[in-house]
Amino acid sequence: MIREVGVHDADELAALYQANREFLAPFEPIRPDSFFTAAGQRDRLSRPVDGWRFAIVDDADAIVGVINVSNVVRGAFHSANVGYFVSQQANGRGLCSAALGDVCTFAFGTAGLHRLEAGTLLDNRASQRVLEKNGFERIGIARKYLQIAGRWQDHLLFQRVAADL
Repeated sequence: MIREVGVHDADELAALYQANREFLAPFEPIRPDSFFTAAGQRDRLSRPVDGWRFAIVDDADAIVGVINVSNVVRGAFHSANVGYFVSQQANGRGLCSAALGDVCTFAFGTAGLHRLEAGTLLDNRASQRVLEKNGFERIGIARKYLQIAGRWQDHLLFQRVAADL
């Protein structure tokens, strides 16, 4: 369901983001037009990250979404954030739930993390179900947590710890 994403995926990712631009707009930060181009994706993917980027792929190995583990903190914390989306066409097929399961296995195994955190907009019930299906628990509301669609918005926070496996 997942594979690491790299610069060689720039064209496919640009097409995916462009095709889902309106669908994703209520859930994402405002993006510059260059983000939706292959050059913009190549530039973004060539920069180092403090985590891992994965493509969510369907049975035909086409990229239908993205799932990222970011903001990795080691030391006594061993924690990171997880964020994801699937295309409008792939919604409701269980691909995101399966991908998050794969990422949890990776994060708590290979990556050696202790805790994953995720946040959803308060009314994003579909994303909340993805988290709950994967053993994430609600931990509270973070007021004005992220700037989404041009304004600071509250998020419902979830976590899963390695001991929950």
